[in-house]
Amino acid sequence: MGLLADDIGPVLARDQFLRGESVEAAVRNPILNSWQRSVSLGLSPDGCELPFVQDLDIEGRLARAAGPVLDRLRERFAGRSVNVSLADGRGAVLQRRFGDASMAGRLPAIQTVPGFVFDERFAGTNGIGLALAERRLIHVYGAEHFAERSQANACSAIPVRDPLSGRIEGVLCLGYPHTDVAVALDIVMSKAAGVIEQRLLDQSSARERSLLQAYLDIRRRLPAADGQPVEPVTSRLDPRDRMILEERATELISAAQRAAVEVALPSGRRVTLVSRTVTSSSGVEGVVVEAVVPTSDTRLTAPTEIVTGTPYSTTPAPLADARTPARAVATAFVPGTTARTSGTPGGTPDGTGAGGLVLVGEAGVGKYAVAARRRLELLSEASTRIGTTLDVSRTARELAEMAVPRLADFVTIDLPEAVLRGDEPTDPTRDLHRTVVHGIRDDCPFYPEGERVHLQPTTPQLRCLTGGRTVLEPDLRSAAGWIAQSRANAQRILAHNVHSLIAVPLLARGIALGIASFYRARDPAPFGDDDRSLAQELATRAAICIDNARRYTREHAMVLALQHSLLPQGFPEQNAVEVAHRYMPAESGVGGDWFDVIPLSSARVALVVGDVVGHGLHAAATMGRLRTAARNFAELDLPPDEVLIHLDNLVGRLDREECGDDPFSGMTGIIGATCLYVIYDPTSQRCVMARAGHCPPALVLPDGAVTFPDLPAGPPLGLGGLPFETAEFRLPEGSQLVLYTDGLIEDRDRDFDTALEQLRRALAHPNRPPEETCQAVVEAVVPEHPADDIALLVARTHTLDPHRVATWDLPADPSLVSTVRAAVARQLAAWGLDEICFDIELLLSELVTNAVRYGSGPIQVRLLYDRTLTCEVSDTSSTAPHLRHAATTDEGGRGLFLVARLSQAWGTRYTAEGKVIWAECALEMPSGKAGEAAGPALDSFGSLGSFDDIPAI
Repeated sequence: MGLLADDIGPVLARDQFLRGESVEAAVRNPILNSWQRSVSLGLSPDGCELPFVQDLDIEGRLARAAGPVLDRLRERFAGRSVNVSLADGRGAVLQRRFGDASMAGRLPAIQTVPGFVFDERFAGTNGIGLALAERRLIHVYGAEHFAERSQANACSAIPVRDPLSGRIEGVLCLGYPHTDVAVALDIVMSKAAGVIEQRLLDQSSARERSLLQAYLDIRRRLPAADGQPVEPVTSRLDPRDRMILEERATELISAAQRAAVEVALPSGRRVTLVSRTVTSSSGVEGVVVEAVVPTSDTRLTAPTEIVTGTPYSTTPAPLADARTPARAVATAFVPGTTARTSGTPGGTPDGTGAGGLVLVGEAGVGKYAVAARRRLELLSEASTRIGTTLDVSRTARELAEMAVPRLADFVTIDLPEAVLRGDEPTDPTRDLHRTVVHGIRDDCPFYPEGERVHLQPTTPQLRCLTGGRTVLEPDLRSAAGWIAQSRANAQRILAHNVHSLIAVPLLARGIALGIASFYRARDPAPFGDDDRSLAQELATRAAICIDNARRYTREHAMVLALQHSLLPQGFPEQNAVEVAHRYMPAESGVGGDWFDVIPLSSARVALVVGDVVGHGLHAAATMGRLRTAARNFAELDLPPDEVLIHLDNLVGRLDREECGDDPFSGMTGIIGATCLYVIYDPTSQRCVMARAGHCPPALVLPDGAVTFPDLPAGPPLGLGGLPFETAEFRLPEGSQLVLYTDGLIEDRDRDFDTALEQLRRALAHPNRPPEETCQAVVEAVVPEHPADDIALLVARTHTLDPHRVATWDLPADPSLVSTVRAAVARQLAAWGLDEICFDIELLLSELVTNAVRYGSGPIQVRLLYDRTLTCEVSDTSSTAPHLRHAATTDEGGRGLFLVARLSQAWGTRYTAEGKVIWAECALEMPSGKAGEAAGPALDSFGSLGSFDDIPAI
């Protein structure tokens, strides 16, 4: 048989596993665990030899209970390649059935002959062995089998338990072609196992059987019984009538006394139930209940096929119902007789009716054991299924899903708006919202989810909430307080056969978080005290989980608010790049991803993206500290590699401060952080970048070509001792720089190269605005359920018009200062900036004179006309000036004071050739500012009126 496309994944994963490679992401956990156990047992895929045992209990209680069920499965799958098998608790096959009878002749012995043991210790991963190991319904498909001989098929297996003890008695397994996988098989397997378990229950009590035998002995001694076997009365009733009749019979058995009760059935029949005591040969006292009907009611006397000579019918009785007040364990129905003698089993008191056995048993035998086991199973399962997430609404829904249908038919849960927000409710009776509506069918007759719920003080729900106790309403038809809330709504609910209610407050730490309402409709029996206790226990467990989810929601919202406050709320105005950004928090919690756009001197701009490892408050706070530090280092006009060095030193110091000198203090520190720092210069179109363990950016050229530059990685921040390297690129105008964090492309459900290719395709569009690029990346690349937060920054480059840049190169000659002033004045006039000409001449005179007197090498003067006017004077000296207060008698020291007063900002930027002193000036000078700025400096020079002669700084 060839491999299907769906088989290829498991085949490759299995081969990788056998080679010792990691396959956690490609294989289901139960299968992987079984593979690991198989290897640890020393099994080989091509050498799994199965032991054969002969001590099979092929006539035992399990085989007897399962035989008719296996026959029914064979009929269901007639003509199909289906192998039905029953194994005992050891994994040894007891019986087999085949949908296609010819399979028995062409399959190997291990798939046809009973006696082979399929325990995981011998067969490796297979249906029977895995069901015994996992103790639940499982599926094994194709290459998931450990043994090579089994990899062409699929199988489903489910344990069969003793209903009283809960012990696994055996396994029911279905083998079929891999192409026949269907969800419906789960239902078939579960129902079949349930019927076998019911038939086991029917055989479980030797005392019950002795009572049944005593009853049969009495019937055999009746003359009218000879040769007149009749089917049980209940076999001729519809399910609803039969259920009501059995419930009333159970009540009579529980009473443990003789009685006669007339029962009116919904179908219109009237049946008399007669209970009599019976004693077995061993002295066990019990009760037998027979149904007696008028002989004129032919609807109960139509013959049906029975199995003669067998004390048990092939039709199993319904499982004992734990919700009835006192349900005895029912034996299987026994063929009865038509009796014509008064006062004897099988006859009516007046001798005019026909009757038959309904139930026989001891009062209460088996009922409490079954009920207690079911209750424990439900609570045990609830501990694993309620609270699987830290989501308030999801936790409430898990409570409802647990209770339906095993406890209730419908469940509604109402929570205050404050709880849904994560807050602690001040008044739980106000602002209640219908959070969950769940039932056995979709047409639930209740307020829909999301609506606000208004409750009257007399309703059971509000009584339970205000009183803090569970309220049981066995019969809603007579519950005036419940009907008073809304007569029309109450009548609609009653019209759907909803008849019983348990309202439970969701209490955690003494605080009422809401209400859970359990309704019964399908089962005519009302809720009882045991049901109330079970509902209260389920609600208590769920309330604790809801409270945990509520507190997590609150803390998550606080951390998210903190992180958003630490991220940029808006970007400063600049013309170098056009930017768009996105930030998406992880589903599991807030992380430490961040980004920033920082304007630099001379119309340049810095783009930064970083990531702090981890989630929660610590990561968000650390992110804020790093972002603030990056802005401060950027103000120093450092190149990218030096900025990363300073950040690296900072992270190292923070780690040492948090952990202290003791490496075993238990403090985790920052653990790790990455960063990408980019500087773009619109005058030269040069882009310089460096990264510290971060993802490289994507470059999108104007024609849509996408590249990921080969940028030196550099170590993550905090390791120390290693240098960072820069890379330089020239970007045409209209290019896009795409910076992102690893959450965008790293996903456990997706290959890294696949994600990178998705990003490439999303970016490969020419001349697209950054905002559209961001949206395209989010839609095409972001995982559906991100496990890590994501920061995305898209910047489209612009170029400063060359006509807005003026440059003069001149030697270090003081006589050229006036020449530069004149040239600057002409350029400002050409730009239409005559208004600020005086101030710029004064400012440049100071900067150029300082460079001439204290600098070295050739001098360059540059003007950049952007949002502001930037004046630059560069030389080859590395000595920077410092602003200071000059004394009255000092001949110098006032030039920088002038520069600081005339400009918005000024500073020094070091280059490979020397330094640049720059100053940014507004394009419109406020009135009087120049004279105010120059006055204090000029006063100290007396008669020095020429700017050419002003002393250097």
